[in-house]
Amino acid sequence: MSGHRTLFSRPMPIALFVVIAIAADQLLKYLVEAFLPFQQAVPVMPMLALYRTYNYGVAFSMLSGMEGWFIVGMRLVVVAFVLWLWRRTPKDRFFAHLGYAMIIAGALGNLVDRLLFGYVIDYILFHTDNWSFAVFNLADSLITIGAGAIVLDELLQTKWGRSLKL
Repeated sequence: MSGHRTLFSRPMPIALFVVIAIAADQLLKYLVEAFLPFQQAVPVMPMLALYRTYNYGVAFSMLSGMEGWFIVGMRLVVVAFVLWLWRRTPKDRFFAHLGYAMIIAGALGNLVDRLLFGYVIDYILFHTDNWSFAVFNLADSLITIGAGAIVLDELLQTKWGRSLKL
């Protein structure tokens, strides 16, 4: 390991980030449930609308026919694996640790929905007149941006000639 420990390589900051992110995700979902009509687009700007719907699967409704407990178990395995990666990653890898924190927060945010309701509340829709992207939420965004941060970290490490030691 070279360099210094990054903020999210420490347990307390990552735990605090995860708790705040889950709270923000759940607050937004509560507001969506309280104020947004079900499956009716509410335009925000061109190509962006709020659209409350329920996802019974995982990302982009994949596995929507699977048993709910299988999906819960799968999410817990993913969180455990990301925690394992977090512990094994050198402490100076800022973007990797940030990415792990975001993925854990997003996965747990959606897991809360799954446990409370049996589905995940989604509400963000990107679209055009001829095309629309899957409806998603803050937790999904955290997972996606977190994965991007990990890829960025790997690209930066490759550029500088260092690699992840697992």
